[in-house]
Amino acid sequence: MTSPDGHTAVPLSGPRFQTEPAQLYREMRRDHGSVVPVLLDGDIPAWLVLGYRELHQVTGDPALFSRDSDLWNQWDAVPENWPLLPMIGRKQPSILYTVGERHRQRAAMIGNALEGVEATELIRHAERFADELVDSFCDKGSAEVIGDYAMLLPLRVLARLYGFPDEEGPGLVTALNDMINGREGALAGQSHLAGSMQRLLAEKHAEPGDDVISRMLEDDSGFTDEEIMQDLMVMMAAGHQPTADWIGNSLRLMLTDGRFAASLFGGRHSVAEAMNEVLWEDTPTQNVAGRWAARDTVLGGRHIRSGDLLLLGLAAANSDPQVRVDGAAFTGGNNAFFSFGHGEHRCPFAAQEVAEVIARTGIEVVLDRLPDLDLAVPAESLTRRPSPWLRGLTSLPVRFTPTPVLGDAGR
Repeated sequence: MTSPDGHTAVPLSGPRFQTEPAQLYREMRRDHGSVVPVLLDGDIPAWLVLGYRELHQVTGDPALFSRDSDLWNQWDAVPENWPLLPMIGRKQPSILYTVGERHRQRAAMIGNALEGVEATELIRHAERFADELVDSFCDKGSAEVIGDYAMLLPLRVLARLYGFPDEEGPGLVTALNDMINGREGALAGQSHLAGSMQRLLAEKHAEPGDDVISRMLEDDSGFTDEEIMQDLMVMMAAGHQPTADWIGNSLRLMLTDGRFAASLFGGRHSVAEAMNEVLWEDTPTQNVAGRWAARDTVLGGRHIRSGDLLLLGLAAANSDPQVRVDGAAFTGGNNAFFSFGHGEHRCPFAAQEVAEVIARTGIEVVLDRLPDLDLAVPAESLTRRPSPWLRGLTSLPVRFTPTPVLGDAGR
């Protein structure tokens, strides 16, 4: 298969994205350079931007590299049942595909609503839900941390911040996880989420509260309920899955890497270091679609045609040898990674802070409650989801000495 400019293209699929993505990105960079011709499902051509500097250029120039998917020159080749349409859709009404001044207004509305979340309130909710989830397995001596914990916690907290009653949280978690994993109930899950969001919007119109949705409805930029609902759905999905993977990937690192073993139970510093290293070396969001060239241009020595799709290779850019120091991992407080994107379409800072608090609290609570936590299987047997887009564990079985349930009184 060939690329947009006639070069041999690399299929953006296959088991190596699951088993050895870092090595795969190194080979792609060696063979093709910093901008790689790739093929999406159905042999649809695109470019994967691997270079740190090139990715900085693409994300920092929204006039040349637009978020407007209507520019795509491949729409005639995309079938109606194309599996990536939910990710790369046409005329989608959410903030993901809004451009220009309207996007800036929309981003400001979301950012202001999230900035209104009190830090102490966020931590309190995260600790409460984390303790509740740990209570469900702490007296058993074993658990599967991804399915029993990481994939349940972020959305419980987000739903509370949005203004949902706590009793609706478990149903929302089930619905979203069904959608994310493409389960049999995916359509029913989507319907449940949309219906729940519509009801909550109507309730907050009638009786506003101290919550994210009420603050979005107070914005005077003239957004419709439909636009706000679409953004809430995007925020919910984008805040849940990557944060769950951040928790899982960080716990895996702490339980399998000897550098963290000595300090695993020695305080919070090791948790922060593990979380930071994961964003550099094992980031939950590996690749993102995308940007579209507004005109013919050159990037990384490649001729990019007007309307070509560029995919953002966040994981590969984080490991670009052009910006690494002797190939070593960045640790400590260095947060120049691309894990939250860059430019005006990056993850809002307030959303990033919410995700970080939820992930850090989730890790700290499980380590505090289960102080001798250890892997229940060999580290080499752990597997990842087979996806080039999001990187997370399929399971993380652990064992520990059973501990008492805290219950409502202990929380």
